[in-house]
Amino acid sequence: DFGSQVTQLIARRVREAHVFCEVHSCDVSDQWVRDYAANGQLKGVILSGSHASLWEDETLRAPQAIFELGVPVLGICFGMYAIAEALGGKVEGGHKREFGSAELRAHGHTRLLDGIADYTTEQGHGMLNVWMSHGDRVTSVPEGFTVTASTDNVPIVAMADETRRYYGVQFHPEVTHTIQGKAIIA
Repeated sequence: DFGSQVTQLIARRVREAHVFCEVHSCDVSDQWVRDYAANGQLKGVILSGSHASLWEDETLRAPQAIFELGVPVLGICFGMYAIAEALGGKVEGGHKREFGSAELRAHGHTRLLDGIADYTTEQGHGMLNVWMSHGDRVTSVPEGFTVTASTDNVPIVAMADETRRYYGVQFHPEVTHTIQGKAIIA
């Protein structure tokens, strides 16, 4: 939990998909993460959004240990920036804030977005209507990642490293404004 006003909504959507979910603060230690995951029950990690910019608060970072566990990791908005920053990508702040509805185009087919679209263009591109709320943006994905979605305003709206099962989305799948959000979380 990086402090997003909708972190509890993320947890609710995960629970609606019939998956046990707990919310923990982002400031837990690496050892706490390792201890928590030691029994093998941890199946994945979601990094929430935040009210802050990655550049405004240097304490908001993902515990590095989550990337040692071998479980899928999903970063939502700020969580995507946290993944990019932790794994060697580039995040820039100070861009024009974007708040509201957006149309994104999926690039390729990742497990996260596979078969999920609101409509398909004449060219065969899967399109999603999503909700954006951000000021920062990923400008370079970490090694091993590919860009998996973009909008006219933002070249990197989603990224994935399928081998390690790491995913990041700049939009908010947990809100009802993202029409296919429940499917994405499921």
